[in-house]
Amino acid sequence: MTILVTGANGQLGNEMRIVARESGDKYIFTDVVAPEGVPTGILDITDIEAIRKLVRDNGVDIIVNCAAYTNVDAAESNAELAEKLNAEAPALLAKVMKEEGGLLIHISTDYVFGKEPYNTPCKEEQRGTPTGVYGLTKLHGEQNIISSGCKHVIVRTAWLYSEFGKNFCKTMLNLTATKPQLKVVFDQAGTPTYALDLANAIVEIIGDYSRETDCKQGTDTYTKSGIYHYSNEGVCSWYDFTKMIARYSGQTSCDVQPCHSDEFPSPVKRPSYSVLDKTKIKTSFGISIPYWTDSLKKCIENIQK
Repeated sequence: MTILVTGANGQLGNEMRIVARESGDKYIFTDVVAPEGVPTGILDITDIEAIRKLVRDNGVDIIVNCAAYTNVDAAESNAELAEKLNAEAPALLAKVMKEEGGLLIHISTDYVFGKEPYNTPCKEEQRGTPTGVYGLTKLHGEQNIISSGCKHVIVRTAWLYSEFGKNFCKTMLNLTATKPQLKVVFDQAGTPTYALDLANAIVEIIGDYSRETDCKQGTDTYTKSGIYHYSNEGVCSWYDFTKMIARYSGQTSCDVQPCHSDEFPSPVKRPSYSVLDKTKIKTSFGISIPYWTDSLKKCIENIQK
């Protein structure tokens, strides 16, 4: 299989680089810029002709779309750009994969939920009720992919963190090491997701698709096309997340205190409960999902190395 990864400079894209080292498949990593010393092709995912050329020239079988506009607050004042990257670009990727008979694996978000009050884990078929532009544009992206008719696996994830880029874990590692006291919201519940775990899950999906393709040459369908949820197991608040970050990093001198979310005004209301039900992805692909504290500990160990 030849696999194209877009948004390769982001958290998940960089973890995909790591898992690809152990793969027998051919991976092509692309983004809008090429960091020095890191093999990266340049691809504008808003340019359908550029997508077509790269896919056809390299015989791409699968696109893993890790690219997105992810600044939740800034999206409120940049709705047009967010729609272009989160909704229109996935539609172009889907169109090309439909033309070529390939699979699109697309990363979406728990932010497609939130307006309705939930107290049980969200399932894939649950109606999307986003609270802001970011979630709305990601929901539009899902809808565009499905309506294209291409073979697709849409993976909604939540609270992504890793060793790479800017994320909550790395921010709290710095703050708990430098601040005597810290307030963190406790009235928003979800589940942190270690991007390396998600990357490994994507590899499992790729393997499943490869096996089905080998068995059913020339088919235009994939029996497991659909929406799936993936985060680590368990539930916590941002406050709980921070407390564990401080504990695992050995930063015990910082006094971490819980607070309400209205103490940190934001342009967009974030979901107060966006825990994802992972039953479908576990049963469909036989994926084993680690508990969130176990994965957090591993990530912090990697960062400290």
